[in-house]
Amino acid sequence: AQLPGYASLVRGLIDAMPKGGDPDDLLDLLTVRIGTELSRIVPGNVSTEVDAYLSFDKDLAVAKARKLTLLYEQQGVGKDRILIKLAATWEGVQAARELLQDGIRCNLTLVFSKEQAIACAQAGVYLISPFVGRITDWYKKAQGVDGFAITEDPGVQSVRAIYDHFKAHGYQTVVMGASFRSAAQVEAL
Repeated sequence: AQLPGYASLVRGLIDAMPKGGDPDDLLDLLTVRIGTELSRIVPGNVSTEVDAYLSFDKDLAVAKARKLTLLYEQQGVGKDRILIKLAATWEGVQAARELLQDGIRCNLTLVFSKEQAIACAQAGVYLISPFVGRITDWYKKAQGVDGFAITEDPGVQSVRAIYDHFKAHGYQTVVMGASFRSAAQVEAL
């Protein structure tokens, strides 16, 4: 929203907001309008995040996801082009399970363990984003070390273990590492 190329979009939405309107509605519309613009550039999925403060409230997360999806549909962007991004809390996983029944695909993020990943896959989540770098950061701090050889990197090992488990058990959930700290982590995966 801060890029100069989107300034007129932001200004137009602010100017069109009715007096006394809900700022959350404006932010949702702005998010979807930017996502709509991205969908014209990106050939694949556009991911739109549900506010983190809803991470522990399944019902509100579901309502927000449905609202965002409806706003996308009003902009001519179908469910097949968007992923609703939710935190992989227990409530987030349950929200994703419910949204799947509406044909709304989800990207669950903040995945730090194989157990979280399996819960997501069992819920039928389309995509998960294990946080490679943050997992490694935790181990570095816990072990008091500056780093790991890439073959021993805990974040890389975690994502590999998740991927291998999914393939061994036939889960269709896509594993897309995130929060990388180095090109070496990307290359190792």
